[in-house]
Amino acid sequence: MLDGNVAAGKLSEVFAVELTSARGRCAGCGAEAQVAEARAFVEAPGLVLRCASCDNVLLVLVHAGDRYVLGLGGMAWIELRA
Repeated sequence: MLDGNVAAGKLSEVFAVELTSARGRCAGCGAEAQVAEARAFVEAPGLVLRCASCDNVLLVLVHAGDRYVLGLGGMAWIELRA
């Protein structure tokens, strides 16, 4: 397990903004934190970010050949700075 900063490279392949500095709210426990504070798992078939407070899955990113599959179901919201 690593911290959410390890996600920067993979997330930059999909998003035009730096996502690890974005803030979000866990849909499981309501904790608010920067994406970089999440616990990152990179040995899975893709990238998995889990809430540091309750272990809820916040984000899943899988590179599937010619496309990316992104799941943000574990986040109530995410705030991106302009």
